[in-house]
Amino acid sequence: MEKLESVGGVDGGAGVDGGIRYESVVIVGSGVFGLTTALSLSLHNSQYSSKTKITVIDRHPFPAPDGSSIDSSRIVRADYKDPLYASLGLAAQARWRAGTGVWDGLGSDGRYMESGYVMVMDKEDAGIPGEEELWRGREYVWKSLDNMRELLVREAGMDRDEVAKKVVRLNNEEEIRGVCGTNGGGSGVEGYVNWLSGWADAEKAMRFVRKRCEERGDIEFLVGEVVSLVEMPSGEVKGVGLKDGRKVMGELTVLAAGAWTTGLIDLEGRAVSTGQVMAYVKVTKEEEEQWKCIPVMLNITTGLFLLPPRNGICKVARHGIGYLNTQPVKLASGHKRSGPVHRSTPMTAHTTPSVSRIPAEDEVDLRRALREMLPALGDRPFESTRICWYTDTPTADFIVDYIPGSKGLFLATGGSGHAFKFLPVLGDMIVDIMLGKDPGVWKNKWRWRKLLNTVEGVMTKDGSRAGSTQLELQKLYEDEDKGISVRTSVEKSRE
Repeated sequence: MEKLESVGGVDGGAGVDGGIRYESVVIVGSGVFGLTTALSLSLHNSQYSSKTKITVIDRHPFPAPDGSSIDSSRIVRADYKDPLYASLGLAAQARWRAGTGVWDGLGSDGRYMESGYVMVMDKEDAGIPGEEELWRGREYVWKSLDNMRELLVREAGMDRDEVAKKVVRLNNEEEIRGVCGTNGGGSGVEGYVNWLSGWADAEKAMRFVRKRCEERGDIEFLVGEVVSLVEMPSGEVKGVGLKDGRKVMGELTVLAAGAWTTGLIDLEGRAVSTGQVMAYVKVTKEEEEQWKCIPVMLNITTGLFLLPPRNGICKVARHGIGYLNTQPVKLASGHKRSGPVHRSTPMTAHTTPSVSRIPAEDEVDLRRALREMLPALGDRPFESTRICWYTDTPTADFIVDYIPGSKGLFLATGGSGHAFKFLPVLGDMIVDIMLGKDPGVWKNKWRWRKLLNTVEGVMTKDGSRAGSTQLELQKLYEDEDKGISVRTSVEKSRE
């Protein structure tokens, strides 16, 4: 992994609360990072009688049809190897369950379900390429288990006997099948279940946050594709230029466009857009009633996971190293660059209408996961498939910081496939860092980092991802069209 050095700085003037104050803030992106930042800035306006003008821009009317968080479901867990994220996950879960103020009701009306979370692994001789990747996965499971047992006592105030009933180690396949509740389905050979984690209806939750933003009265929403930054000769950024010729000016510009951020600013070596495969299966009302309370299942070795059915749909997916779509890109910010650069950018059915499927071998993998985890659905046709685009960083830490050399430019991205669960706490943390009010560990953990040596690419290696090789998605499609089979999955490496 490349070595990184912390850098950074702040702009703006002094505010009445002792923090930095801006007259106007332009936020690019209305996903998890963008909407929560806007909402928290608006709350800051009310708390400190500030009058910051807040403008949110997205390339699509809300909800964006290919936004990563506009989906049927997302896992909501506090189960992390890193105790800092585990603690933050507990804080987020508290608001999912019983939020107050603008977060009152977030977890109601089917937006949050606490049906449990099963995290398992395969046996040590599973044939996974790269002993290091297998070791990371095992470490991730057991450290997550230890963190949950400790933090639920220390931070959630539970006694150890109570925790022992809620967070249970699973020592063999029989014990795993016993908690999964899918008529003999399961995955892996050991792991644990946490009955205090669960999942959320992602699109419903995002609609909830959007409505809260609209109710504030001081947040303006615009639709337009950002193609440039309004940069002064001094290098200071004063807003953005849209494809239709409009300019939206602001004292501070926040880039929070998810996987599309890599096409706005040069994040080489710091973040990369990767595609993750998902598939959806129709279920009957009777089947949904039978399985709606099963736990989320994730096999850390393969990256394959299954969520309980809701609204007539059951989702199966893979959390892995992901695909690349490297294309020539003319960055919105031209500083230190001339002409296009090559970066991985999202390729969806909306950006590329000819692409309306996932790779064939991924369909085989997801089919295998269904047969293993919920056998009754094993042979049912997929109703639809999708590639969801992450913004990955090497350590899975977010990037929330001012960008050196670009006064007036702030970055909030790098969700690395796990930011959604922090929906009710993330915006407050972003705004605290933005306004210079958070001197704590997160400011350092999420800092912009200077590369100390040249790197070829970025892969998230925090132990939560399956796989060891990133493939180019377009090349894979071309090979499929030619009848060339490419072994892409972790599962196929076992054969």
